[in-house]
Amino acid sequence: MQRWRGLEDIPEDWGRSVVTIGSYDGVHRGHQLIIGRAVERARELGVPSVVVTFDPHPSEVVRPGSHPPLLAPHHRRAELMAELGVDAVLILPFTTEFSKLAPADFIVKVLVDKLHAQLVIEGPNFRFGHRAAGNVRLLTEFGETYDYRVEVIDLYVSGEAGGGEPFSSTLTRRLVAEGDVAGAAEILGRPHRVEGIVVRGAQRGRDMGFPTANVETLPHTAIPADGVYAGWLNVDGEAMPAAISVGTNPQFDGTERTVEAYAIDRVGLDLYGLHVSVDFLAYVRGMLKFDSIDELLVAMAADVKRCSELVSAYERG
Repeated sequence: MQRWRGLEDIPEDWGRSVVTIGSYDGVHRGHQLIIGRAVERARELGVPSVVVTFDPHPSEVVRPGSHPPLLAPHHRRAELMAELGVDAVLILPFTTEFSKLAPADFIVKVLVDKLHAQLVIEGPNFRFGHRAAGNVRLLTEFGETYDYRVEVIDLYVSGEAGGGEPFSSTLTRRLVAEGDVAGAAEILGRPHRVEGIVVRGAQRGRDMGFPTANVETLPHTAIPADGVYAGWLNVDGEAMPAAISVGTNPQFDGTERTVEAYAIDRVGLDLYGLHVSVDFLAYVRGMLKFDSIDELLVAMAADVKRCSELVSAYERG
């Protein structure tokens, strides 16, 4: 899959293509419907499929300080899109100048002049251009002038997550923030993931027999609510069952919120400086402060046992 950052990265000889545009944070099951349809139609037409997205999130430019927690960084979104069969991802730097681009200019500069769109696939509420003035109706009208067609796909699927609310990135972020990682996984179609570099912490876990990888997460990451979770610690392509702790470590009066993962029954791991990811499968319990270290150790042993059971049950299907 080709990855382009900015219009200037698009090859000069790029021909017709099927295009879909959006933030697509998380590439959740609703997004997968639209992207999957774009891939399918591109293959039918014998042209490549392109996903257009933005960095940073448009809200951060339009309303500084409002950047939402991210369900997946751009490189992870690109990986997920590649798995869906996408041929190219175009990340457009979203600047103040770009935010002022009129809808008609956006269509011409991006869809017509650079991507030579033959077909554009979008959800019903797609908005674009300055002050989000462009919509599907306008996009379709311009297609008659610039020789492309528009297909609208209903991306709003639903399930048990969020009490039956339509799946969305907003709902997923809310569930993650509440610690409902099982609900978030239903929307995403996979466990929620955070990633970053393993850094040195206080090393108390090692001293207590439960050495953890202290993950310095990427900026704006959507981190689950404080508590203990079952999941996986992913290192160099290996997924290791893990007990995961999120919080400020109240037992030792900590103030910095961290994500720490203990790879169950793994001995001698040296992960410092490595880029790892953590997948959240299930919530186990809230973050507590115990009356003694001995009580903490008993609880940690029980947590590890429960996490191992949950991961094993999930892997058995």
